[in-house]
Amino acid sequence: MSYPAPTMPQGQNQGQGQNQGQQGRNPGRTPAHVASPTDTGMIPIIRQPEPPQQQRRIVSPGFGLRGPRRNRHVVTADELAAISMPLGDDGVIIGTDPESQPAVLGLSRPTPFDVVLVGGLWLAQVLALRAAATGARVGVETGRPQAWQQLAQAAGGGQQCVTVYPVGRVPAQGPSVSSPVVLFRDCGIRPPRGRVTSVPWQAVVTVLPFVSEHAPRWLAQAHLVGIQRISPYETEVVKDTLGVPEEHLQHLPTLHDGVALWCTRKHHKFVMTEPTDAETGLLGVARRMD
Repeated sequence: MSYPAPTMPQGQNQGQGQNQGQQGRNPGRTPAHVASPTDTGMIPIIRQPEPPQQQRRIVSPGFGLRGPRRNRHVVTADELAAISMPLGDDGVIIGTDPESQPAVLGLSRPTPFDVVLVGGLWLAQVLALRAAATGARVGVETGRPQAWQQLAQAAGGGQQCVTVYPVGRVPAQGPSVSSPVVLFRDCGIRPPRGRVTSVPWQAVVTVLPFVSEHAPRWLAQAHLVGIQRISPYETEVVKDTLGVPEEHLQHLPTLHDGVALWCTRKHHKFVMTEPTDAETGLLGVARRMD
């Protein structure tokens, strides 16, 4: 069987003829192209690069659609003062002050923080609930666990955020900036030396039912003291230990059940703690004595 001879372009025939003529004149020269067993007979097409002026420039502005084109918001240096946002302290809202402003108690701090509360169980439990609501882990060291069990079960909505421990058996809590701890010590008028003390991101709140002969030591070491209604005799101890002004001392024996004087060495403020509906349903109304 014979196959038709392949036809080639005229220019190519002329080129081959010239090559053959050159080969005839120079028999010892190797031809420019030598056929190999894998040749298909097709002439490869080599694309030449486009000139620089013809190359398309691909611009990738980014992902998604372009947004609206608007002028940038620019203000002068003098106008920056008009852009402000009110910022306050972060922590537990313990009530309102005489100016009806929220009183905030920062219990989660990067430094050790000791608080002494001379008051009743009701205010201590309100503080524990509100501390747990801010995300802190709350531990309670108490000699009356039955008074705290209901709160521990109700707090956290089913999650264990309040834990009750016997006196002297509080393990290390491992506080951190992402997991602060507030430890309440409800151990009577003479609390023993605790195994767990205040450290960074772990505050300790010691609850004293009244100002006893052992109270001055606790009051002097505390960074903050909260005082509910006390007797006139107790006010003298508070005056000598904390230096509370006389105009504040005269109100301490007649304070309302929900009012406490929160004081440091330099600042003193009365705060009214009003319970929420959930706190009233769980703890009852405000009361000084239990």
